[in-house]
Amino acid sequence: MVKQITYYKDFNIIKSHQKSIILIGNFDGLHLGHQKLFNKAKDYKKKKKLKIGVITFDPIPKMFFSPKLKNYRISNLNQKIELLKKFNVDFIINKKFDKKFSKIDCKRFVKEIIHKKLKARLIFVSNNFRFGNKREGDVNLLKSLEGKYNYKIINPSPLKRKSKIISSSLIRKFLENGKINLVNKFLDRNWSIEGIVSRGRMMGKKIGFPTCNIDIGNYVISKPGVYAVKIKNVKSKKTFKGIANLGYRPTFDQKKILLEVNIFNFSGNLYNKKLTVEFIKFIRSEKKFKGIGQLKRQIQLDIKSAKKI
Repeated sequence: MVKQITYYKDFNIIKSHQKSIILIGNFDGLHLGHQKLFNKAKDYKKKKKLKIGVITFDPIPKMFFSPKLKNYRISNLNQKIELLKKFNVDFIINKKFDKKFSKIDCKRFVKEIIHKKLKARLIFVSNNFRFGNKREGDVNLLKSLEGKYNYKIINPSPLKRKSKIISSSLIRKFLENGKINLVNKFLDRNWSIEGIVSRGRMMGKKIGFPTCNIDIGNYVISKPGVYAVKIKNVKSKKTFKGIANLGYRPTFDQKKILLEVNIFNFSGNLYNKKLTVEFIKFIRSEKKFKGIGQLKRQIQLDIKSAKKI
């Protein structure tokens, strides 16, 4: 049975959720480093018999402060919530990050929100956690106020693999370089994009390879190219294998980034359906072909490669 999570948009939580374990962060992608934090929180939950709550922000603060930064997220909000269900979380506070909230004094945040509204008992944060106006609040400030506000800070050492700290920034870098194998390893699952199928110019159908066109929204742009993928219809839960091109379709002189998915052995109408596209393996970089014939031959080779995976 899937655990039900209480969802809040502000800090006015019910009494039974006060005096809980609170984890604060963006948790973009919920990678292995985040999972270490959540697994430790689960241990404390069992030991202390407390509930677990998560404070996260939308938009991600960096996107708020950099309006031109359009493609940044590893996972969308819906994916984040679904992933949090697996870590025995009781409630989520998804705080809108706006100008007013960004200006809150860091000590006021601790006093008014952490102490008075949440009455937090244990607070889990990463070592590089910053908060409050001009990012003046940090782990040291939180620790200095432990006695005054009756909470305990838990900030485990970051998770490393081959001397590299596993972080959302590292995973974005891997995606941009097409290292999908490392991305999936550090996420402990296949990286995926969730989106609605829209009508395009039907170029794929015209050349014999019909595709589902999906706008990638504000997901980070993985290295443009061809990928072996797995597709899931979010509503029906049916899954299929396929191939995807993420890029600008240089042969057709397109300017906008688009995800085009060809589903193997499928016929049917998927317009306006929500699909999850899991990226399994990077096959090749995007390239411009001299003509449609050359493109078709390459697509046939790509499909052959993807079916072997």
